[in-house]
Amino acid sequence: MTLKQLQYLVTVAEEGNITSAAKKLFIAQPSLTSAIHELESEFGITVFARSNKGIKLTSEGEEFLGYARQVLEQTKLIEERYTGKETGKLKFFVSSQHYSFAVEAFVELLKRSGADKYEFHMRETQTFNIIDDVAHLRSEIGILYLNKFNEEVIRKTLKDNNLTFTPLFKAEPHVFLGKNSPLAKKRSITLEDLKPYPRLSYEQGSHNSFYFAEEILSTVDCDKELVVLDRATLFNLLIGLNGYTICSGVINEELNGPNIIAKKLKVDDYMEIGYIIPNSIHPSHLTSEYIDILKSLTHPKKK
Repeated sequence: MTLKQLQYLVTVAEEGNITSAAKKLFIAQPSLTSAIHELESEFGITVFARSNKGIKLTSEGEEFLGYARQVLEQTKLIEERYTGKETGKLKFFVSSQHYSFAVEAFVELLKRSGADKYEFHMRETQTFNIIDDVAHLRSEIGILYLNKFNEEVIRKTLKDNNLTFTPLFKAEPHVFLGKNSPLAKKRSITLEDLKPYPRLSYEQGSHNSFYFAEEILSTVDCDKELVVLDRATLFNLLIGLNGYTICSGVINEELNGPNIIAKKLKVDDYMEIGYIIPNSIHPSHLTSEYIDILKSLTHPKKK
């Protein structure tokens, strides 16, 4: 095994195609294919399943890829530490439900890194995609919630994908409102209070099961439904239409502005928000630092 072979492997996985990976690496396609075969033969594994439709990572290939990325990352850190030479962009990838504290931690991690060159991805995405991203190593860490309604289904999905959920904090249900909403002056809000107003939720794509909803109480009947894809649109509709969304209540005014407020929702429920990582891969130093920042922002909860 060589570092060059590991880099070849990572590049092929990222490109999803031998031809485009060979072009990116400036080597002949047969040479790249041969290097991958040699690596597979050395360890007695099949990293890529090959078919007429192209290549796809196997389950053992996904695990091996995680280790390969860590070896390359640690090698880069050693070279930078002892030679003083930069060895490329610092990379870090997160997939998350729409939480301001996750973005705040992401910003803080990037500041702490001090990197002159970097490629950081913050994917605020659908619940199933978060699980899929981490399972297939497109992201090092994912952030989502469990509660008594979705826990059995989500935990089974995590187990099937060899992922572990670690709690960060348990939140009481809240609603986000525009600061000028008719409900804004209430100390707390009931489901009955919410009935006249439009409920906003995030689109979950082809996995639009109630169990994968980002909002709790998604099965409660509602006459006015608005479904969006991104946080900015949701906040604009909250303000413009006196809408609401059910959430954790954790909000950062610096990032989200002063026009969104959180009010406690009087229901018997909770949101246990935490992070998911692969079982078989030791977290990288950036992942570990990101987790530490998440803990500092959520213990106690930052509202």
